[in-house]
Amino acid sequence: MSSRTSAGPVTGIRFAFGTLTVLPVRVTRWDREAARAGMLCAPVAGLAVGACAAAAGGLLLVAGSGAPLAAVATAAVPAVLTRGLHLDGLADTADGLGSGKPAADALRIMKQSDIGPFGVITLLLVLLAQVAALAELYSGGWARGAVAAVLAGAVARLSLTLASRTGVPAARPEGLGATVAATVPRRAAAALTLLVLGAGAGLGAGALSGAPVPWHTAATVTTALLIALLTAELLLRRCVRRFGGVTGDVFGAAEETSATAALVALATLV
Repeated sequence: MSSRTSAGPVTGIRFAFGTLTVLPVRVTRWDREAARAGMLCAPVAGLAVGACAAAAGGLLLVAGSGAPLAAVATAAVPAVLTRGLHLDGLADTADGLGSGKPAADALRIMKQSDIGPFGVITLLLVLLAQVAALAELYSGGWARGAVAAVLAGAVARLSLTLASRTGVPAARPEGLGATVAATVPRRAAAALTLLVLGAGAGLGAGALSGAPVPWHTAATVTTALLIALLTAELLLRRCVRRFGGVTGDVFGAAEETSATAALVALATLV
């Protein structure tokens, strides 16, 4: 099918779930129009992953476990549902950034199957931060941890939408990064950002404070989500300067960075 044929929401959902999760969803199209639709649907995939993570944490709490074990389960579910793809991208990106090599050599390092010291340290710190933040949230009640997991999942995948916006080039001519790079129009990315932030603020404030939704809590949740997006954007810009564009690994790194920043910000501010 021609890449010029417009892709509808069903194609977008298939692309998002088929590339961003291990759920049994078949990708029916692999072209830039489908990639554009898929990246616009990425927060929906994140919402599903976050809901599964929240359910795992909630089940452990109901079974009588404490907040730390619930936090570990909640952090583990997204890794399982992505086969560790985003964590692998985070580690590879850390190795590339930390190598001090020219862009071509750094990209070659990122393609290697092994993980270097920068990647190991980054993975350790990121996972510890996620578990610590979730444990803090769960200690205040199941709803706090569950809502944070859902919001982190959605905003982390929104960071992928923003990383796919026009003007952000691909570092390589092949791979997932090249397929999705610069496919999402800036206006569509901005509109989706406002939609996710608005829905996230309503969900977060409503679940954490009850109805009617207090405006100060909604503003705090929005601030936490904006911090997550800004953190991912700073990493994205650094990678574009360092590597000349984005790769699939950079997308994974942006997703994990955004999710971690969201959890830490929600645990600290809300």
